[in-house]
Amino acid sequence: MTAALVSCLVGSVLLLVAGVGKVRRPAGTVRALRTQGLPAPALAVRALGAAEVTVAVLALAGWTPALVATAAAYAGFTGFVLLALLRRRPLSSCGCFGEPDLPPTTAHAVLTAALALAAGVAATAPAGLPAVWVAGPAATAATVVVTTLLVALCLLLLTGLPRLVAARSLVRPSSSTATTTTARHRRTA
Repeated sequence: MTAALVSCLVGSVLLLVAGVGKVRRPAGTVRALRTQGLPAPALAVRALGAAEVTVAVLALAGWTPALVATAAAYAGFTGFVLLALLRRRPLSSCGCFGEPDLPPTTAHAVLTAALALAAGVAATAPAGLPAVWVAGPAATAATVVVTTLLVALCLLLLTGLPRLVAARSLVRPSSSTATTTTARHRRTA
């Protein structure tokens, strides 16, 4: 299996998860788009989510136009995340998975750009699950395991990292607290 094929599978599964999230809970995406000055009725966000699900399923089936659409979707996501980061407007959620309070990060932009590139490269060769199945049972099993692990890691990067950063900012002591704590430690030593 090539790295592009595995990356494309990861991107397709993530697109499927994100699409389902937008269909089920469009409010986070609506809020994210509106914060950046883009129109976003909930019905349009649900339609976007349904389109993501459709494209993801067709990309997993190895349909070349769906792989191109996946690359375009990730390029669009990258553009939105970069726009949000550059504008520095308060954005509590990127809206990717329909969840609230998942702010975009630079790592997010890098990941979506890499997934756009992988889908674009995968569109030039046999891809999707059919390309995995022809490799034989051992290679198929290994690819499924690696893809599953990478999807889990990407979900942690996209959802866990922003939560960790937000939580860290809540517990970070102010400079005066840090100075007092340091002085206290010096006296007891």
